[in-house]
Amino acid sequence: MKIRVSAVQYHLHTIQSFEEFASQCEHYIKTAEEYGAEFVLFPEFFTTQLLSIGSNQGTSLTINELPGFTEQYLTLFKRLAILHKMHIIGGTHVIKRDENLYNVAHLFYPDGRVEEQSKLHITPTEVTGWNMAAGNDFNVFDTEKGRIAILTCYDIEFPEIVRIAKAKGADIIFCPSCTDDRHGFHRVRYTSHARAIENQVYVVLTGTVGSLPTVDFMRANFGQAAVITPNDIPFPPKGLLVEGELNNDMIVTADIDLSLLYDVREKGSVTTWRDRRTDLYTDWDDIKLKG
Repeated sequence: MKIRVSAVQYHLHTIQSFEEFASQCEHYIKTAEEYGAEFVLFPEFFTTQLLSIGSNQGTSLTINELPGFTEQYLTLFKRLAILHKMHIIGGTHVIKRDENLYNVAHLFYPDGRVEEQSKLHITPTEVTGWNMAAGNDFNVFDTEKGRIAILTCYDIEFPEIVRIAKAKGADIIFCPSCTDDRHGFHRVRYTSHARAIENQVYVVLTGTVGSLPTVDFMRANFGQAAVITPNDIPFPPKGLLVEGELNNDMIVTADIDLSLLYDVREKGSVTTWRDRRTDLYTDWDDIKLKG
């Protein structure tokens, strides 16, 4: 089975209204639709652009006020998913639960359903700068095109959680990210390649570009979208189906072939999933059964 995916290098810049945000999001969705995409990935923290609108008194908005846009955000992306008959991974949006802030990825289905995956690993900046809390539940999601997982930015740097995703049957990991410099970008990029090789899965990755001068911790962004494969025949030698131009406002699109994954898991040059030494370290299939 082939799946066409698009990933948005979302350009952050100061806006004046929610309608301006909505127009920019719809522009990317319509572009992906013109390419025939069935899944579209937006980056982590892209809704912080809404904070640049400011208050009616002309003061800056803070991260604590971002959950106030949640209803508008959900309504917008549900409408876009239904209208354009796409699965949309709506980047991440900050929501508030029990007085805690969570960084939550949303999966919008073409039939109007919405699923959530909170970020599981929180960076020091998210803790000290924004007082974010870590999610505690991990899910995989069934779609008409296969089973997927959503792991946000820092999450992809932890091999254990991707092992669990694969043990639960996920063939594609969608990774919305937001990094402000080359160091952070390459941490996420290199570990995405590692996770694809270790688990023989696809990783669809993207990040924010541009700048929000009035929003704390969003003044610098360094991003690039990519669709990453295992490093084996019949995949590209560098494990890249497509990648964007660094820090450019753009969208990338590629066809993912799930049958190639199944082939290399059985008879590839290496069979990393099958050859894991569960006699020496934890068998994630056991964790799946116990969970």
